[in-house]
Amino acid sequence: MLAAGGSRRLGRPKQLLDYRGGTLLGHVLGVARACAFDQLVVAVGGAADEVRARVDLTGADIVENRAYGAGCSSSIAAALGALDPRWDTLVLLLGDQPGVRPATVQALLDGRGAAPLAVCRYDDGRGHPFAFGRALAGDLAALHGDKAVWKLLERRGAEVAEVSVGGPVPLDVDTAEDYAAVLAQDAR
Repeated sequence: MLAAGGSRRLGRPKQLLDYRGGTLLGHVLGVARACAFDQLVVAVGGAADEVRARVDLTGADIVENRAYGAGCSSSIAAALGALDPRWDTLVLLLGDQPGVRPATVQALLDGRGAAPLAVCRYDDGRGHPFAFGRALAGDLAALHGDKAVWKLLERRGAEVAEVSVGGPVPLDVDTAEDYAAVLAQDAR
């Protein structure tokens, strides 16, 4: 799970935003726990000490990405080093995307088949979570920048399994407007 962002655009740690009686990151961690992964690795960075103090990280292996300003790829690289050497499939979740459900993750894994890379195809486009097979470990380790995973999707083209899941791409929280939209959507 990527949760290392510095929240530049929001101006305060988005991981710690109030959400459903807890924190935004705490909610997303609850979703990940419900998926019953063999291992849950969380990359923290911006506000790492506050996150450790305020978010229940029980059951997760925590890696600190001190280079979090270099983009999501630096968090992926940090997390790769913490994976159990026997890993087979890596599911990439965003710590600021509370609309992803365990059923979405299960559909992604069920629909991946033998594809080295799978992405959710929502009603309005592609979105997280993504699933990567072990064969892509080298590609993941070599990523650079903030949108590198999307570039990997483009580069792999026909090898990417698009798994249909209903509904719109879940909102992620980068700005105060995004947070307000997530809260409004949740209230509906």
